[in-house]
Amino acid sequence: MQPSPSALLSLMALPFLGAALAPLVYRVLGERTAYFAAAVAAASLALVGSLYGTHGTVVVPWIPAYDVSLAFYVDGLALLIGTLATGVGVLVFTYSGGYMHGEPGQAKYYATLLAFMGSMLGVAFAADLIALFVFWELTSVSSFLLIGHYQDADASQYAARKSMLITVAGGLFMLVGFLLLHVVATGVPGVDSAFRLAGEGSILANAEPMVGALRAQGLFVPVLLLVGIGAATKSAQIPFHIWLPNAMEAPTPVSAFLHSATMVKAGVYLVGRFRPLLVTDEWTLVFGILGLATMTVTAILAVAASDIKELLAYSTASHLGLIVAGYGMSGYLGAETGAFHILNHALFKAALFLVAGIVAHEAGTRAIDELGGLAEDLPVTAGITVVAALGMAGVPPFNGFYSKEFLFHAVYATAEQFVASGGSPLWWLLPAVAVFGSIFTFLYSIRFLMLFFGDKPDALGEVHAPPLAMTAPAFVLGALALLVGLGGVAATFGYHGWPIHGLETFVEGVMESSLAHGGDGEHGFSYYLPTEVSPWLIMSAVTIGVGAVLYPFFDTVRDGVRAVRSVDPLRPNWYYDGTTEWLDRSSAIDVIQTGDLRTYAAALSLALAGLALGAYAAASVAVPDVVYAGLEPALVVVLGVAVVGALAVAAAPSHISGVLTLSIVGFMVAIFYILGSAPDLALTQLVIETLVLVIFLLVLDKLPAFYGTVDRLKAARDAVVAGAVGLTVSVTVLLSTAAGPDDVIAQYFVANGGVPAEHDPIFVNAGGGGNIVNVILVDFRAFDTLGEISVVAMAALSVITLIAMRERGELQ
Repeated sequence: MQPSPSALLSLMALPFLGAALAPLVYRVLGERTAYFAAAVAAASLALVGSLYGTHGTVVVPWIPAYDVSLAFYVDGLALLIGTLATGVGVLVFTYSGGYMHGEPGQAKYYATLLAFMGSMLGVAFAADLIALFVFWELTSVSSFLLIGHYQDADASQYAARKSMLITVAGGLFMLVGFLLLHVVATGVPGVDSAFRLAGEGSILANAEPMVGALRAQGLFVPVLLLVGIGAATKSAQIPFHIWLPNAMEAPTPVSAFLHSATMVKAGVYLVGRFRPLLVTDEWTLVFGILGLATMTVTAILAVAASDIKELLAYSTASHLGLIVAGYGMSGYLGAETGAFHILNHALFKAALFLVAGIVAHEAGTRAIDELGGLAEDLPVTAGITVVAALGMAGVPPFNGFYSKEFLFHAVYATAEQFVASGGSPLWWLLPAVAVFGSIFTFLYSIRFLMLFFGDKPDALGEVHAPPLAMTAPAFVLGALALLVGLGGVAATFGYHGWPIHGLETFVEGVMESSLAHGGDGEHGFSYYLPTEVSPWLIMSAVTIGVGAVLYPFFDTVRDGVRAVRSVDPLRPNWYYDGTTEWLDRSSAIDVIQTGDLRTYAAALSLALAGLALGAYAAASVAVPDVVYAGLEPALVVVLGVAVVGALAVAAAPSHISGVLTLSIVGFMVAIFYILGSAPDLALTQLVIETLVLVIFLLVLDKLPAFYGTVDRLKAARDAVVAGAVGLTVSVTVLLSTAAGPDDVIAQYFVANGGVPAEHDPIFVNAGGGGNIVNVILVDFRAFDTLGEISVVAMAALSVITLIAMRERGELQ
């Protein structure tokens, strides 16, 4: 069934409308704006729900000349991401009502968070490459504002800049990949629109001929790598994982939203969306290795964390690596792993972020070594943590176990397939690395869980119970994670679909969105506890067993990782900080940003002149010959006096002489207009020139009597700048006036500006005036004139306001 256009377009518009209204609502509701935002998210969730059972594309023309449209596509993967963005959004906004009490900048906070939710929905449902890129970059911009919410904190500014630089740069690589896809798609017969990513007649619907065309043109690997860079930067895959821990400087609700269900999920969504097109041996090599390496390295770094949000940040990157590795595996097992773990990770990780916010809010610290025994004061939060942390650890029967088991199955099957077909035995490193990384996942998950058990530090003090607005969202997420886990227990005994009805069918739809067309066949989805011994069950048993044996030595393992991490070349931020510092030093920023207006004007003018003249040279434009224009002697004399006046302005020794000689130029221009039969322009020029002269004379007593001296170096530089600008203007005028079109627009104005020979009392097909200049201004260019009048009026109001406030002091 086709999706409803009104429902889908309303879903795209509603969060942005809510964002626009949020500052106004905040003036009325204050901190209760959180519940307004939650209501917007709930309405968006209801619209996503109305799309369940539908499948297809809704297209709104955007830039028809370039075949770009706002096309939105509904399938299982889009519905999953849309449900997570809106569903977790409802809980996060509700949680913010308690967490953000007394925090600064709440109007901007809720507006930006709603805009981010809308951007993420755009990414999830976009079916056009350009629309996808626009929404993709909107998530980067809005996340920049959210991560840098505490604007006065240096750490927040650093984190926001880092996330913006890495994710936006990755998006530009992705855009190049999109454009290459467009170029190739224009030559594929089955593709109706070369920018259309999904849907009938799209790039994905013609995957096989698209792959053939990409390989024929040698662009398959470049497109794969360019799209991969975009996905890797957004989903914090190594070496781009470094921005995610710093992003924890954002308020905890932002961390829960962006880094469990939305922002970082955009990267793995991109991998899942492009999988049907690009899944090949090269795909497995790139994304399989990238995902497993990220999963392992960031799990090790999570063990070394000293802050609970830092631990969760590295664990997020690790589980994103698991999803990427799953999608990287060939066959339906890869799609199964990625689809199910996107859901499981969102549930347990969002719950754990909210738990971290509760702990920090009530205990007053996020330092791991300063926390323990919290279950005594926070029993409900402890119960949520048990479910979520054991799910993150991959312990049966909690939800994370099943998708971790799928990964083990997928990597084992992929290695077995490649080795059996004559590949290198090194492919067996895939399951070995998957188990090795999962051991560290088990360790940090249990360490987080143990914050609630054991002895309570004496320095911790009393820990108060959190408000219901903070507990309820975490409880809902924990309960959903528990129900997913119990669903596997029920399925083991033959009760499929219990206790969450339709879950397996839904995940099957998500999985189908990432299956290779014609390559993976039709496969159902189900999950249950293992009922027989298998290689992947042994892998799970090894993970949990070795992790349990190592946990008593957790401090030793942690200290060892910290010692290795302290070596500069192995420190996560060493390369980023060194590169940005080198760029700052090499950019000569201190030479340009001097605070001198003369320097800024010179740089801007030279840049514009260079670009213009360079463009003329690149286009091989021929400058027309300058010939005698046939001017009358009187005009030549007037222009000569104007040139002399302009030279006199440059040589004027004082303000008074400079103003008076400048007025000579203006008056000569007015006389030129009179001799050129343009009295209206001459009158305007005289009025303006007179007013300027009077205004200059009024303020002269406030200025120094003389200009002062300028050293020869600056004078020479200014002469070069002036000459470059003058040359650019001269060439531009010569080129723009060289052509003589047959259809002269002046003839149209003359023909239609006056009163028609025959007309009714009221006519609209002519200007009806006697002065052609006036008719052009008020009829043919009415909107331009209205705009100019509006600008002048606003400037006048601003001047009046400044004059009225001049006695009120600096603070007003």
